[in-house]
Amino acid sequence: MPANTDSPNPQIAAVEMRGITKQFGTLRANHDVDLTLKVGQIHALLGENGAGKSTLSKVLYGLYQPDTGTISVYGKPVRLTSPADAINAGIGMVTQHFSLVPSFTVTENIVLGLENGLTLDREAAAKRIKAISQQYSLKIDPHATVRHLAVGEQQRVEILKQLYRNCRVLILDEPTAVLTPQESDALFVELKLLVAQGLSILFISHKLDEITNHCHEVTVLRLGQVVYSGPVGDLSTADLARQMVGRDVVSSTTTAQEAGGVVLDVRGVSVRDQRGVSLLRDIDLSIRAGEIVGMAGVAGNGQRELGEVLSGLRKVTAGTVSVRGQDLTNANPEKIAGSSVGRIPEDRLLGIVGTMSVAYNLALEHLHDFTRNGVVDQPHINSHAADLIKEYQIKAQPNDQARRLSGGNIQKIILARTLSRKPAFILAAQPTRGLDIGATEYVHDKLRQARHDGAAVLLISEDLDEIMKLADRIVVMYAGQIMGSVPAAEATRERIGLLMGGQKQTSEVTHG
Repeated sequence: MPANTDSPNPQIAAVEMRGITKQFGTLRANHDVDLTLKVGQIHALLGENGAGKSTLSKVLYGLYQPDTGTISVYGKPVRLTSPADAINAGIGMVTQHFSLVPSFTVTENIVLGLENGLTLDREAAAKRIKAISQQYSLKIDPHATVRHLAVGEQQRVEILKQLYRNCRVLILDEPTAVLTPQESDALFVELKLLVAQGLSILFISHKLDEITNHCHEVTVLRLGQVVYSGPVGDLSTADLARQMVGRDVVSSTTTAQEAGGVVLDVRGVSVRDQRGVSLLRDIDLSIRAGEIVGMAGVAGNGQRELGEVLSGLRKVTAGTVSVRGQDLTNANPEKIAGSSVGRIPEDRLLGIVGTMSVAYNLALEHLHDFTRNGVVDQPHINSHAADLIKEYQIKAQPNDQARRLSGGNIQKIILARTLSRKPAFILAAQPTRGLDIGATEYVHDKLRQARHDGAAVLLISEDLDEIMKLADRIVVMYAGQIMGSVPAAEATRERIGLLMGGQKQTSEVTHG
């Protein structure tokens, strides 16, 4: 779909940021950044993690003050020392982590925090909210309790909260990260109705197709500086990727291969928390040798808990887990690590000991292999590290402290430690979160190679594009249950999106 170019008064600047520089100690997050957001347009802000997008948006919302530079809103210079200043200037912000009170109604959440909000006429407020929702086609019941709303509806409440405060400029930070594909499509319909009525949107996203399909202009940041700013026009996702990283990005594809015998076998697994609340319900899942199974779902639907069960970090209340026929139900992490299971944790910083050397981190979980008569064989550890540093292209020396490395190089340490032992089963939880495009492709290639070598891989990711790119089969979780299983060759965003939204597969489900 081409970029939407219909917008009122496209030459009028809603926001002008000029020469914005923001430094934290020796780190220069933004350097001499210019950005112009025109009235009635969706302007994308794009860049790798650490490129300065978040800092720039927080400067515009008054959370940070720039060291140098100026900001004008509708031609009027403003000094934004707090979010209150930004709101008074007509600037609103919605992040992917909503700040709603679940037990409050829509109206109560929207008026919360306003002056005299607690004594406000609720019916008058609800009436105004209904009028705004109708004006902007953001359908919502002002009297509904937030806990009963779907995630997409909760996001709509956050947007209405800004419109209620007379927002004319809306900052959206990764707005589709918590949505199903269907909810994302609905959001873009709503955003285009907003800009058609004169609102201006600064849209922060790492999803390149969202930018090429739905945005008018784009500003690309690299290492805190603007490397491209202009119309989206005929830019392709490859063009945007090249601007982000400064080089061409070659994307590999997964080729079909015959799967072998069952490696991971999960049967009837259920988990309750300390309060007795059900987190996982009757999970059946098997993965064969030479197969990547992608686990899709909106965050918070049980994927993390299942990963913790398979890592030995959470006990099941019912069911069994086995790897290659070995019962690992409720086994501790040490036993699991010694049972041909490789783990790539969701938080890479929890997968290393930051104060230890790269060499020791590469030997973690298997230090007994480097110990003789109770004494650590340091030359063996160092030579092992040197080999893996070379093979996995880690930009470090064996004696470097792990915490001083970039996120991509820390992930390479975890990959090297995990994959070099040729595990039969690999749990890869959010393996590319926060990585740049080049590092992401590297991780994908390594997972494909492990699959080719016969490993069974469970890929847990909130990035549906990543799952559809890598997986042989896709299972979808919702509310702690598996909604269905779809061969990758038959998967569409629409079909997976329905499952992510809680519509259970009606045909017979195959879990392996």
